Amino acid sequence: MTERVQRRWQPDWRLWLLALLLLPVLVGLGIWQLNRAGEKEALLARWAQQLESGSWTEALRAGLTDGQPVELRGQYVAGRQWLLDNRTRDGRPGYEVLTLFEPDAGPPVLVNRGWVQAPRRRDDLPGLVTPPGTVTIRARVADYPTPPVLEETQPETGWPRRVQALHPDDVKQQAPGAVDQLLRLEDPAQPGAYRADFAPDLMGPQTHYGYAAQWFTMAAVLVVLTVVASYRKQQGQDQDDAGND
Repeated sequence: MTERVQRRWQPDWRLWLLALLLLPVLVGLGIWQLNRAGEKEALLARWAQQLESGSWTEALRAGLTDGQPVELRGQYVAGRQWLLDNRTRDGRPGYEVLTLFEPDAGPPVLVNRGWVQAPRRRDDLPGLVTPPGTVTIRARVADYPTPPVLEETQPETGWPRRVQALHPDDVKQQAPGAVDQLLRLEDPAQPGAYRADFAPDLMGPQTHYGYAAQWFTMAAVLVVLTVVASYRKQQGQDQDDAGND
């Protein structure tokens, strides 16, 4: 008699239940990463886009998108400026200067003029210089900055006003009808610009594609291992032909 090992299909319902629960999660994460990669590619394409002709009001009617280049003519409102706190450059503390801008046509909009270094004393605020009269600026559409995870602080009064975060509704209290997005000056050569070296701070689409491949690979490995584990070893005996004669 000789022993031989056979594998038979004997699935464990608990193992398959676990696999069926995990598989949609892994596939869903892979699809989510693919979608994120597409969003990043679209954003990078908008940042590479050159300014097209058209007025500020036409851009508003078409719909503003993050990174979209715009050009508008109007005046800064020197009496309505916010200093966005806890912004650093090269390890130095400072503020981002947000100034209300009133275009010649269309609703007002908040303009991020760039970064300025903070004075040594916390009680002191940086001196701001705002161009008078009518200017033409080139900028990029951006969302309002995400509030940092900090304790709530008592709102300050007076201008310029130091803030930890700024919501569109806060700006609309000072300028009814202001748009829900702000503008970031295109470069330091723009009128009223400080250190305006903005760039899309984001993970490249290739990284998201890499993460998607990892999630899909894990899903495939899960399926293979579940199927393999469902085949159980069984030992059988073969009769020796010579011994049966």
